[in-house]
Formats: sequence, C-alpha cells, structure tokens
Amino acid sequence: MALFVVAASVFGLSSEGVRDAVDGVGPLAPLVFVVVSAGLTVACVPGPLLAGASGLLFGTALGTPTAIVAATLGATAAAFISRRFGASALDDLSGRRITALQDWIAARGFLAVLYARILPAVPYSLVNYAAGLTRVPLAVFALATAIGCAPRAFAYVALGGSLDDLGSPEAIVAFSVLVAMALVGLLFAARDVRTARRRA
Repeated sequence: MALFVVAASVFGLSSEGVRDAVDGVGPLAPLVFVVVSAGLTVACVPGPLLAGASGLLFGTALGTPTAIVAATLGATAAAFISRRFGASALDDLSGRRITALQDWIAARGFLAVLYARILPAVPYSLVNYAAGLTRVPLAVFALATAIGCAPRAFAYVALGGSLDDLGSPEAIVAFSVLVAMALVGLLFAARDVRTARRRA
C-alpha cells in the first residue's frame, strides 16, 4: 500500500480527479478494470496496489466488489496456468512425500487456501501458482480466494478511495481491518505451531 501512496503522490493523483476521468469511459469501466487487473495479477503485480487503484477509480462501494472479482479471476487464471504447464512435470518427479502432501492439501483444499489468504506476509502470487500444483479443484480455490481476500481487498480499496484524506473514518476502519487480519493470521499460525509440537 505504501507503494501505491508513493506512486499516487509522484504523479499527483487525487481520487476526485481520477474518478472524473473514469466517468468518461462509462459503465464498462469496472469490467475493463477487472480484465486488466486480472492480467496484472497473473503477471504477479502486487494485489494491494491493484486494490488501491480500484478504490481510487471507483470508490469503496463499487471498488470493493470490483477488486474482489479481479483478484479472484486473476488468481484462478494463475492457478490454471500453473496446473496446465507445471502439474504434469511435478507428478512425474513426485515421490511419496510430495504425493502425500498433495493429497493432504486436496482433502482440506478450501481451508488450506483460505488459511493461506488470511495469514500475513504470505505472497499472494505464490499461493496462486502453488495451488495450481495441487489437486484442489479450481472452483474450490476460487471460492476460498474470494472469501479470504475480501477483508484485505476492502481495506486496500478503502485506503485507495481515501487517498486525499488518510485520516478519514473510512481509512481508519481500513487500517483497523488490516491490523485485525494480521492478528488473526498470527493466532492461527501460533495454534498450528503448538499443534505440530504436540504431535512431535
């Protein structure tokens, strides 16, 4: 998000000015953004940057669902590409341990993807391409991604839409959501560490 704020400052962008420009595109603007943003997601452009751009372009109300759809579509496309061109090679090289791990992820596919989306500091693009190398159905992956990325998408969109006033109530709520997501992710990670130690 800091990268987005710096870029907006360098180019002198304001939410009002950008939205006035987008109004000329008409009702197709969100659809165009979804397609372009999904393509950039496949190219590993950071998700917070794209979600912030959605907020800057469309505001929080329209920008949030637009960002979620774009992120989900891009993530699923990346997983599909990974599966199409990488999964068969991995299967040929897999030993028993890797096969067992794939089976474990497939059995807990939805929760595994959702968990990866909630945990802080887990690279979004890495999850996209790694998931394609498992047996998690793409529909399950897409659903877990949409749910898991929604809170952060809202937060980054709200920050992008509040670029002119990062002290606004909307921006404060966005920061609070990001902090809460980080804490929840850390709690889940700590729980898993304790569980692993008990099993060991």
